[in-house]
Parts: sequence; C-alpha cells; structure tokens
Amino acid sequence: MLIEAEWKPCYCSSSAKEAIISSGKILVSEQGGESKIVSLSSTKLMLEDISDTLYSRPSLVSELSSFTLNEIKKFKLEDPILQQQTTKRGTSRCSSSSFTVNTTIVEMLQGKIGRKENHSIPRWSDCDCELCTSWMLSPSPSTKPTLFVKTQGPTIGKAKEDVVFIHGFISSSLFWTETLFPNFSSRTRSSYRLFAVDLLGFGRSPKPNDSMYTLSEHLEMIERSVLEAHNVKCFHIVAHSLGCILALALAVKHPHSVKSLTFLAPPFYMVPKGEAQATQYVMRKIAPRRVWPMIALGASLVCWYEHITRVVCFLICKNHRLWIFLTKLLTRNRVRTFLLEGFFCHTHNAAWHTLHNIICGTAGKIGTYLDVIKGNLNIKVTLFHGKNDEVIPIECSYEVQRRIPHADVRVIDKKDHITIVVGRQKAFAQELEEIWSNSNN
Repeated sequence: MLIEAEWKPCYCSSSAKEAIISSGKILVSEQGGESKIVSLSSTKLMLEDISDTLYSRPSLVSELSSFTLNEIKKFKLEDPILQQQTTKRGTSRCSSSSFTVNTTIVEMLQGKIGRKENHSIPRWSDCDCELCTSWMLSPSPSTKPTLFVKTQGPTIGKAKEDVVFIHGFISSSLFWTETLFPNFSSRTRSSYRLFAVDLLGFGRSPKPNDSMYTLSEHLEMIERSVLEAHNVKCFHIVAHSLGCILALALAVKHPHSVKSLTFLAPPFYMVPKGEAQATQYVMRKIAPRRVWPMIALGASLVCWYEHITRVVCFLICKNHRLWIFLTKLLTRNRVRTFLLEGFFCHTHNAAWHTLHNIICGTAGKIGTYLDVIKGNLNIKVTLFHGKNDEVIPIECSYEVQRRIPHADVRVIDKKDHITIVVGRQKAFAQELEEIWSNSNN
C-alpha cells in the first residue's frame, strides 16, 4: 500500500504560508488580502475548471462577520471624515495582488514536464480489492489509461446507431447494465451499440491520486475511452444526475454528432442574474446545511465537511466487501446488491473533487451550454424526473424546458431519484427506444 507520496494539507487549511512551504502547492489568487491555495498535483490542469467551493465554504459565523463588516463600511462611507481616512488607506492598498496562472506555468512550477508519476498501488485509506484496483493492471506503462466501458451490441452485422450511458454521482455503469440492458428489445440489441462507462474515479475505472477530476478530465476520458476507442461518430446520450452535466458539455463539444439527449433528474441550477458567486450559490442549493430530512443532512455532510466524508469513505468504501457480505447475509441473498457495489467503489479524492468541480464548478457554464443546445434543433432533448425526488428538485427540469422550448419534460409519479429507473426499467427501456426511433425521423 502507498502511505502518501507527499504531505498535503486539507482544503480547509487557512495558512497560505504553510501550504506554500509544502511541496505541490501553488498560489492561485489573492483577494481581499486572503490567499487562496489549491493543491495542484495533476500533470495537466485548467485552472478555470477548479471550483472555489473546494477551499472556500463560508460558515454561518463568517457570513455574519462579513455582513457586520459591510454594515460598518456603509456607516464609514456616510461619515465624511471617516470616508476621507478610509480613502487614504485604500490608496496604499490598491496594489493588492491578483494572479493569473496558465497551465504551462503551472506545469513548469510543479516540475511535471517530462516527469512521470505512476503509483501502481492504492493508498492505505483506499480499498485494494480486485474490483477497485483492476485499472492498475495496464498492459503497458506507456499506454494511456481509459475508463471501464461495458459494451453491448449486435454479434452479427454492423450496428446502425450508438448510445452512451453516463451514470450519476457515487454510482457506476451497473446502474444501467443491471437494469436497462437486459430489458431492451431484440431489435434494439441487434441495431444499437450500447456503451455504459464508469466515470473517472468510480467503479472499475482509474482512480488517479493526482487528478483534480475536473470537467476537462472527465470529458477527455469519455472521448478517449468511448468515442475514439470504438470509432463512435454519431450517438445518443442517456445520463443520470451528475452525469447530465457531463452529457450536456459533451453535446456542446460535439454538436453535430449527438442525436438525442435524455436527462434523468438533471442538477441544472440556474444562477440568478447579479449573483456574484455562482459556485457558492449552487452549493447552498444542493446542500442547504439542514439536519432533516436525512437526505439533506447527507448532502450537507458531503459538500461542506471534507474530514467527515473522508472518515466515512475510510469506514465504508475501504471495507465495502464486508458491508456487501453482511447485506447478503442479512437478506439471505434475496436482494441484488449492484447499487451498493456502485455506491461503494470510489475514493474520497474522486468523490470530493468531482462533486465540487462538476456540480458546483460548472454553475456559471450551464446557462451558456443550454443556450447552445437551444439553437441546435437537430438534438432531441427529453427529461425524466421523479415527482418524489428529494435529491434534485423538479424545478431544475422545468427550468431546462424554459430555456429549451423544444425539450420534453416527463414527470413520473411516485418515483424518486433512484426508482425513476430501478423498479421501472422495462417501461423506461421502451421509452428510450421510442426516443431514439423518433430522433431519426
């Protein structure tokens, strides 16, 4: 097992000096006299893909303090004498640092150019079972890593169409292969190639320790593992939850290749005009820091508390074989555990960065992406949302319909974030076949 290649302070560390002294830390920006440090260990990184929610999650106390300071500033501005003194002091501080670092500079500062790092063993805090580490068995060290892709298609002849399935947060390709794949008609199985991927950091896909799991990294891996590896030129996309953001970005990047987009419970939060911090707004939406209902408490813990989620991952994910065994034992093996396997097979590093950099970090891009799809009438857009979904509000789907008038929203009664597929897989498989067929007309 790999203990640690280097010491890395957590994101809640407020000491800029401490972070700079430690290896692998670069000062990204400095605002209001407070330095912001990001742990940069990836060999290729786009800084605009990094969400500030990773290192800036203001507490209620800090928000009240900021409010108080703003009120004091307003009071000072109303007093001409204090205003004059403040102006003089402000003039001497106007040279506050503002840094812009491009990717090349980051690579040079990190000393990553021409340097290869390949840890072929898992960290001590991550699971080392065959399922979680299968990606390490690369045929050649020089081979670029690819995602795990479960493929189903015709055994005789050539498929007419391709479909890419993208799962949601802390899930895996099993969400599709154990539900939809067995329920497609023989006509679909003989005419379509179906690709279900395990996203970077999840399931059987690579879980690199040095990745920031940004939007660019996720898209690059999907393109390399599916589009390029299987020569996919024209395709449909089916995505669930967080996967909808990746599907939308993929459609924007390949506007002439995507034939249809099917979103299930998309976390598309529209940021109000005038909102200065889009990422913080979305984080407050998905995790409002409530203790009830339980789903809200879980979301709050996952988003706001890095150390608590790290402990949970250590206790649950590292020991997932034990929990799955106990589940089978208690249920006498009468309950299928594919949802548990998908839920457990990830690392804290992957889950933490993916959540913040994908859901929160893309907050300012979703509106622009939807406008691009709005102008492309060749892409058929369909949204499914469970009426009882407590994870993603149904308003997110209706907002997409307002932005894209030709989008079709279907609300499923008595279904939630998971049962929108699980439990009605046969009906949903038929609905997908209808969507794909109509998109060709």
